[in-house]
Amino acid sequence: MNRDELLAQCLAKPGAWEDQPWEGDVVAKVGPKIFAFVGTDTVGVKCAPTREAADEWLHRYPADAAAMAYIGRSGWNSLSIGGAIPDEEILEAIEESYRWVVSKLPKRDRPKPADQTS
Repeated sequence: MNRDELLAQCLAKPGAWEDQPWEGDVVAKVGPKIFAFVGTDTVGVKCAPTREAADEWLHRYPADAAAMAYIGRSGWNSLSIGGAIPDEEILEAIEESYRWVVSKLPKRDRPKPADQTS
C-alpha cells in the first residue's frame, strides 16, 4: 500500500475530509477532529485510549511503530507503511482511530450513517 491508497482509504469513511492544517502535512478529519496523520511513509493514528494499551504496537513492531510526539501520551502511534506491519493491520488501525474519534464527537458533528439521507 502506498500513501495515495492509504489516504483514499481514510477519505472513503463517512464524513471524512482532507485538510492541511500545517504546511506540507496532510491529515484526515471527521467533523473538526483529526483521525489520521498521513505522511509519505507513515500514518499516525489513535491506537488505543491509553498509552499503555497503545504500547502493544511498539512491542509487536518495534522497528515500525512509535509513539507520536506530543499526542503519544493519549494513545497515538506512528505506523510505518510498507514495513513489517501488514497493510490489513494498518487499515484496521485507521478504522479503529476513526471509530474512537467519531465516538468522542458531539452528536451534531458525527457523520450520518450511510443509509440515512438528509
